[in-house]
Amino acid sequence: MTYHFKCTLCGSEYDPNTTRYVCPKHGDDGILDTIFDYKQINATTSPRAISDSRDFSIWRYAPLLPLDDMRKFAPPIHVGWTPLYRSTTLGTQMGLDNLYFKDDGRNPTASFKDRASAIVVAKARELGIEIITTASTGNAGAALAGLAAAAKMPAVIFVPQNAPQAKIAQLLIFGARVILVKGTYDQAFDLCLKVSKEFGWYCRNTAFNPYTVEGKKTASIELCEQLGWKAPDAIFVSVGDGNIISGLWKGLRDLLALGWIDKMPKLMGIQAEGSAACYNAWKAGTEKITTVNAQTVADSISADLPRDGVRAVRAARETGGAYLTVTDDEILAAIPELARGEAIFSEPAASAAYAGLKKAVKQGLVKSDETVVCMLTGNGLKDISSAMKVAGAGTVIEPTLDAVKQLKFK
Repeated sequence: MTYHFKCTLCGSEYDPNTTRYVCPKHGDDGILDTIFDYKQINATTSPRAISDSRDFSIWRYAPLLPLDDMRKFAPPIHVGWTPLYRSTTLGTQMGLDNLYFKDDGRNPTASFKDRASAIVVAKARELGIEIITTASTGNAGAALAGLAAAAKMPAVIFVPQNAPQAKIAQLLIFGARVILVKGTYDQAFDLCLKVSKEFGWYCRNTAFNPYTVEGKKTASIELCEQLGWKAPDAIFVSVGDGNIISGLWKGLRDLLALGWIDKMPKLMGIQAEGSAACYNAWKAGTEKITTVNAQTVADSISADLPRDGVRAVRAARETGGAYLTVTDDEILAAIPELARGEAIFSEPAASAAYAGLKKAVKQGLVKSDETVVCMLTGNGLKDISSAMKVAGAGTVIEPTLDAVKQLKFK
């Protein structure tokens, strides 16, 4: 496939064969976009051809991905084509006629991050790389560990020591070398960059590796296909490092450039109040991302300095969307609401998107007849301790029928 890189800050263009990660002029801040030859894509495929595919994974979109030989390099594990559910309960409660939930907790390691890791692992195999590494709060690392295991590649994961145990367990069970960092995610991120440069390992770090956003864009392409190749009016998604909302925007821009959709949805970024660097920049009308001291129960969207913050802010601003913040209490309350209303068990970072949607409805930012997609990025089993705070408690009884008869049931 014909493609090249373009710096999101200065517009300089680079050959992927000679530039691997970021713009040489701007260092780690010079995040690169992948630019395709859309005429070439339209000459070789179409929405109908893709919809005729029986490969129900992200690889059905191979003609739109920067990989020359998908069959040779793709890890042999199913990623993508996650369910898009039309709301049965919560949409009616909020007065929304066309609300959908995209459940990416159904991916193999139970999070959206599998999409990025699948592409990065495939690219590493194409490049002949032996060891792959990343920094993570848990989900990206678990995704890389799982996809690397499928591809029989060694993986080294740097993760904050206080990450949820369920996520650390995933890293270990897939056989990755796990480095627990006594510090924040941002410190783990910077350490991973230094180590990858020192040892020549292939670095998956969010945004630093330009192929992460290419994996994440498959979610927006997928949901548009699931809606009959129509774009929704708005997409709500939680934001931490900014790479997911950037990925959704990239996929939508690709589809619009190809002429496969006829409008750009509003991208609505939701951040935790305690980790709101992108919100702060959007609210201030700037692209300058200022470091915060991130503190939130939603570990997956906890970031002092969002590494893809500039694109994340642009994604909302240039689509007519917005940023909103939600409290930890609102995030936690959203977990049982989603589970009991729509039978979807989401981790805090995922439920934040729904908490933000509720707030947007109250503020009149969403019209009742608009088609709205709420992106749920991770399964609730990722963080049981948070779920147990709001799940309630079971009833303890003696093992007798009389004990059951004494209980009250609705």
